[in-house]
Amino acid sequence: MSDSPVCVITGVGPGNGWALTRRFAQAGYRVAMLARDQERLASYAAQCAQAQAFPCDVSDPETLQQTLARVAETLGPVHTLIHNAGAGVFKRYDEITLEEMEQTWRINTLALLVAAQALAPPMCAAGEGNILVIGATAALRGKPQTAGFAAAKAAQRSLAQSLARTLGPQGVHVAYVVIDGVVDLPRTRQALPDKPDDFFLAPEDIAESVHALSAQPRSAWSFELDLRPYGESW
Repeated sequence: MSDSPVCVITGVGPGNGWALTRRFAQAGYRVAMLARDQERLASYAAQCAQAQAFPCDVSDPETLQQTLARVAETLGPVHTLIHNAGAGVFKRYDEITLEEMEQTWRINTLALLVAAQALAPPMCAAGEGNILVIGATAALRGKPQTAGFAAAKAAQRSLAQSLARTLGPQGVHVAYVVIDGVVDLPRTRQALPDKPDDFFLAPEDIAESVHALSAQPRSAWSFELDLRPYGESW
């Protein structure tokens, strides 16, 4: 095993996940990429020598536990967890199904708990580490069409806050990143073809901010970081 620190990133896809992978690899981390799409992860691993694919459905607690154990066995103790996996069903309370509500909560909130239970104890034993959660404005307010998404993200944020208060004194930095705006992706560009470039948040810029968060000195840790383009109304 290498002496380079290990970073686990959940929900690695063509936006934030891949940008985070590249940024943390650039910073010298060995990155464990978790996502359901095995073919996509293999493609990313082929492009980044310091990244390794660990196909996983994070909504399944047992599968996630087994995958994280395999990461530690393969790469060594995890220094930084970035819970980037997210899912949203944008429906009103009287439109969303119970199954959709539960699945949204499983990916956003339950998976964070499972990962923290697996990875935080070794971080505490080492006296250092990061648990960084990629959140959303929905964590702070519910709208008619976010009955499921806002509920899951609010629970996620509260869980992150509980983790921060528990783990901070033991040297583990827990922080929540509020993404307030539309991330620049092929599908969002297609959905919003008339929007200018500066309407969108660039995944590379999000990754840069998250990396800076991971490197904050302990005497001035942030719990919550808001990221938005200048044109976003807030």
